[in-house]
Amino acid sequence: MNELFDGARALTFDCYGTIVDWETGILEALHELLAEADGVPDDETLLAMYGRFESELQAGPFQPYRQVLEEVARRFVDAVGAEEGDAQPSRFADSVGRWPPFPDSVRALEKLQKRYRLVIVSNVDDDLFHATRERLGVDFDEVVTAEQVRSYKPRLAHFTEALRRLELPKSKVVHVAQSLYHDIAPAKSFGVGCCWVDRRRGRSGGGATPPAEARPDLTVPDLAALARMALP
Repeated sequence: MNELFDGARALTFDCYGTIVDWETGILEALHELLAEADGVPDDETLLAMYGRFESELQAGPFQPYRQVLEEVARRFVDAVGAEEGDAQPSRFADSVGRWPPFPDSVRALEKLQKRYRLVIVSNVDDDLFHATRERLGVDFDEVVTAEQVRSYKPRLAHFTEALRRLELPKSKVVHVAQSLYHDIAPAKSFGVGCCWVDRRRGRSGGGATPPAEARPDLTVPDLAALARMALP
């Protein structure tokens, strides 16, 4: 058992990118959105564009994640010169519920739940997460969404609300996430221990997350490895 988890009683998790394979889901939705366009960029370029579009929108005045995704879809259509159908932005937003969990996620969460309280802290709407929750089949102790706190990570509202609900000191909580930008950097500044799940291990670039500098307390390749580190 890694010392990071000594005394920990709860684990807070980012969902999309950490538990759910959002890059696969994003790319499938983008290829559907841009199916009739010519000169569609390669997948890594599409992911980088997604990360830029999404973060720019989330940095502005709060709007529901569904609206963020619909505007992301419109920006892609404009960027590649595709034609936009009336239902395309909405279909792109709806795709969140179809994004697949990583193969290791559910079993690892089931193991971790025997020892820790599990909390989701996610940049998502309640209804979009509901579809994901059904796919996971895990009964999380708390779920903190952007809709609830009217804010997006890397702002700190998710972390503040999670600790309020848990009624635990920061020393008893470890945050687990894939995104250095959205999660590890702000969680470290907030003062909780952090485990970085390096889902892009062996690949260059940041994928669908903007670049950021952060020093996690522990790095693992997936949630199966996390469970081995966090359990005696």
